[in-house]
Amino acid sequence: MDQHAEKVKPKNTGTKKVFENPILERLTRTHISVPIIILMTIAAGLLYVAFVYTDYTKLTPLYVVGLFFTGFFSFTLLEYVAHRYLFHMKPTNEFKRKVQYALHGLHHEYPKDKDRLAMPPIMSFLLAGVFFLIFYSLMNTKVFGFLPGFITGYCAYISVHFIVHAYNPPKNFFKGLWLNHAIHHYKDNTQIFGVSSQLWDYVFGTIKKS
Repeated sequence: MDQHAEKVKPKNTGTKKVFENPILERLTRTHISVPIIILMTIAAGLLYVAFVYTDYTKLTPLYVVGLFFTGFFSFTLLEYVAHRYLFHMKPTNEFKRKVQYALHGLHHEYPKDKDRLAMPPIMSFLLAGVFFLIFYSLMNTKVFGFLPGFITGYCAYISVHFIVHAYNPPKNFFKGLWLNHAIHHYKDNTQIFGVSSQLWDYVFGTIKKS
């Protein structure tokens, strides 16, 4: 526990206000479908450019497919790293404690609050723009193949995250993800940081279930 955020006791019902202002408070909440629709529309538009405007992008269809899956795979690593080192940062001072609680501690306290299982639409849109600029500066027009995969990885992550918090364990492959995430929330928040995949937990040794 010493290397991660302080543990809070989860409450399986209820919610908590972040802002007293009703408009700001509403902006902290979203139905899971809203960011998915926004982001997948952006991803589809980028792929359209990648496949159709080949004179501009200089990308072959096969290369676009390869970039897409590279982007998807890259997101799984970001998901793990962000969850482990940002969302569970060590609260060494009051500022870090407040930031960590706002980013993730609130979710650990109210894990079944369905309106806070994904970033609100405004943040989703802004971050998509930020990542586009970052990746474009690094890979030029390859971003039109890479970022859609990256975005799809995020949408897969929030979809799985919603499923494991909103529903009982299913009788399919999602059951393992549900049980592992339950361990993270209710037993030990210093392990099992992958949500949509436990690949990186195996790689970095945070999959222990004892």
